[in-house]
Amino acid sequence: MISVGDGYVGILVVELHFPEAGSLKGKRKYVKSAKAQLQHRFGASVAEVDHHELWQRARLTVACVARGHRELEELLDGAERWLAGQEFDLVRVERRVVDPDD
Repeated sequence: MISVGDGYVGILVVELHFPEAGSLKGKRKYVKSAKAQLQHRFGASVAEVDHHELWQRARLTVACVARGHRELEELLDGAERWLAGQEFDLVRVERRVVDPDD
């Protein structure tokens, strides 16, 4: 996380597995719903960044912004818990530290 003026930015990179998806169309249903819920519940910006051609896998990048460090951690924790509680599998989660000098 980095301090950005009066706020903080955090990034989650998540790998999802959709065992019930039998086609790209089926996968898209899960991805579209997950993105919408993350945006609505946590105010996150979400992008599907990898595995576009695979039926049962997706990698999403989830970015959250908050005024305080504790608030940001709560948002990221909540997003991760929500993803883990869905009908698809949360395979991997990475929290990224963003260095503004890079």
